[in-house]
Amino acid sequence: MYCGNCFRDNALVAQLRRMGHHALMVPLYLPLTLDEADQSEGTPLFFSGLNVYLAQKFNCFQKAPNWLRKWLTSGWLLKWIGNFAGKTRGAEVGDLMLSMMRGEAGNQARELEQLIVWLKEHEQPDVICLSNALIAGLAKRMRQEIRVPVVCLLEGEDAFLDSLPSPQREDTWAELRERIADIDLFIAPTRYYADTMAQRAGIPADKLGHIHNGINLDGFEPSALPDDPPVLGYFARMCPEKGLDTLVDAFIRLKQTDQVPGLKLAIGGGCQPCDEAFVREQKQRLRDAGLLGDAKFNPNLDRDAKLAFYRKLTVLSVPATYGEAFGLYVVEAMASGVPVVAPDHASFPELIEQNQAGVICEKGSAAALADAIGQLLLDRERLAKCAAAGRQTAVQTHNIERMAESFIARLAKLT
Repeated sequence: MYCGNCFRDNALVAQLRRMGHHALMVPLYLPLTLDEADQSEGTPLFFSGLNVYLAQKFNCFQKAPNWLRKWLTSGWLLKWIGNFAGKTRGAEVGDLMLSMMRGEAGNQARELEQLIVWLKEHEQPDVICLSNALIAGLAKRMRQEIRVPVVCLLEGEDAFLDSLPSPQREDTWAELRERIADIDLFIAPTRYYADTMAQRAGIPADKLGHIHNGINLDGFEPSALPDDPPVLGYFARMCPEKGLDTLVDAFIRLKQTDQVPGLKLAIGGGCQPCDEAFVREQKQRLRDAGLLGDAKFNPNLDRDAKLAFYRKLTVLSVPATYGEAFGLYVVEAMASGVPVVAPDHASFPELIEQNQAGVICEKGSAAALADAIGQLLLDRERLAKCAAAGRQTAVQTHNIERMAESFIARLAKLT
């Protein structure tokens, strides 16, 4: 997985270090897959995905010898197994998610104690930051043993928890509400998501902050917004949740009506083994429409290739079907001077419409999406204004320097 949360955390830690702070990034579950220098390099991995899974499935494994557990944390082994996996689906891990949320009372309590012992022996942190609320179960014991404030970043937890089977879904949400008391501060990337988690998880206003996510702007250059031919882009994980099938449908409509002559489709982003069947379906739909030659799929790009990808786009659209808390691709498109067309829900109005960085349209409607994309592509003046506004917003609001400064200012009030 190329995880937006991991990219955010890695960029934040790198910037904190550039500012002279001692920042440590501790990987959990699996080695990180990133497109920038890995800030967790040299730090042990905890909560090995194999140990976590086996402790959940087999009670006897909780007493397994340390040499076996250490071997199951081997980076080469986890990376090898990861080649056969993909996104963790909530429907398959209900019991495991509930157990993790229970922290010291869950089946992974031994993993938690090992992390705490290592932190006490090797670090003297002023504050501990959890990457997301799915690991909120770690906070109680960390505060008890290390005696420092615990902060939790928020992004995308609601969609994952809602995908759990019942009754684990309801039980895990209830457990999270109980664990809110163990955390000193929550930080959301948008006002939309702060309001969402305040309501759903019961986070009180005095514990909830809002800091825009930032990215490392190095290498992001404004696109030429090509019109010969114009290029419609998509850059996110290639999956139904991100609305790739809706975008393909909209593209087919645009081509069949010839509303935008010469239009091409460029699809980039993460494609894991579990996504391949879905991607084949989209290619077949394009082939059946006689349009596969007008589309190009670019899976699993590194950073340089990603930057080049954005520079070749005229407009970007990722019509996500769920409540997107932020959307890293929106800011990356803005930084590249590429206007964005997105659904009129979740964080998109806040990020796109309020900043005049693109247009929004009816959620879930391929016809509305095609119409919005077509109108924007044919209005060169509006296209240029959206591109300039998005670029300005990325530089002024969504740069990693500003995020890090805001982050430190909030932490200083806790320590």
